[in-house]
Order: sequence, then structure tokens, then C-alpha cells
Amino acid sequence: MTTTPLAGHRVLFLMAVQAEYGPHLRARFSPVLTGVGPVEAGVVTAATLAALQDAGGLPDLVVSLGSAGSARLAHCGVYQARAIAYRDMDASPLGFARGVTPFLDAPAEIPLPHQIPDIPQASLSTGGAVISGAMYDAVAQDMVDMESYAVLRACQRFCVPLVALRGISDGKAPLGGLHDWTAYLHIIDEGLAQAVDKLEYALDAGAVNLRVTH
Repeated sequence: MTTTPLAGHRVLFLMAVQAEYGPHLRARFSPVLTGVGPVEAGVVTAATLAALQDAGGLPDLVVSLGSAGSARLAHCGVYQARAIAYRDMDASPLGFARGVTPFLDAPAEIPLPHQIPDIPQASLSTGGAVISGAMYDAVAQDMVDMESYAVLRACQRFCVPLVALRGISDGKAPLGGLHDWTAYLHIIDEGLAQAVDKLEYALDAGAVNLRVTH
């Protein structure tokens, strides 16, 4: 379990599964694979950060990257999350706004202050269900995934900044099976690799401030 040196910083790259880790990304870093869904992502991220802390070397930055679905963003486009919501959270029968975790003292959509220049921003919704077809009508955010909110909460617990990069693999049409998700991962792999290069350039130029602001 190691971080990747990037422009003088120690960066921990996280991805959900091997299928999203293509040749372009392989040439740049070795990620920790979290598994699919918020539970697996939260457990693995927290355990990884705890182990790094025990070893005396928390990363300077965590980068969560992979695919996402969207009914409104460009297919195969790459975006960085400007804010992340947890779409599964609904404590409204207790008087809390939908999406707000009770007693957490955090908004339903948590902003990510560390942004990379020249990469378009979009809001991101995390949850345990695969979103397809008309299900997008109930999602307020621009894109959906299954891990980023859990990764963010683990990063906040360890006071480590997070950047979340997502390539849009599906969403324009209802999913018909696993192949509809995997068909464009090779294109997303190349786009995400270019985004990592932009991150390295921005870090080297001091254009990304890694001070934790939450």
C-alpha cells in the first residue's frame, strides 16, 4: 500500500474496480481498489488512511476516480466533482431535509474546494443503487456514482483533501446490461489519464491549494 509521488506531493489514488483501470492510467499510478458501493468504499478508504497514518505517512491528497452515469453531461466526458451528495440518506420523517445526515452538521451537498484548472466541474450524487433510465429524474445532481461520498467522509475524518474525477460511461439511454457500462471504459481511461496529467501540472504550478478547509 503506497502513495504515488506527484509534483512533490504524496497522492493516494482510489478506484472501485479493475475494469476501470486501463492502460493509460496504469502508466501513471497504482490505485487502491475500494470495491463497489458506499459501504465498501468507506471501509477500504478509512482502513487505508488509518494504515498510512500508523506508518507515519498520510497522503497530501486523495484522488478518487472512475466512471459515472449522467443523463445530462457529455457521454465519455471527464468531469471533476464540485460537490457531492448522498442520495440514499432520507431522514425526512424525523424532520431533517432529504439528503442531510442527522446530527452531522453538514449540508446535503458537500462542496469540494480543491479544483483542478481546465477540467469542467459538475455535482455528483453517491448511492448504493445503479441509476438508469427514468431513475435520473429523481436525482438533482449532474452525475451519479456509488463511492465518492463515502470516500469524502473518510477523507474528512483524517483531514486529507479529496479530488474526485469521473468519466461519463452511461446514462443517455437505459442500461441493458454490464456491457453498456464497460463499452466505453477504454475511452474514459484515456480521458482520466489526461486529467491526472492536468492535476500534476496544477500541483507543480501551485494552482491547487491542498490546505484542508472544512
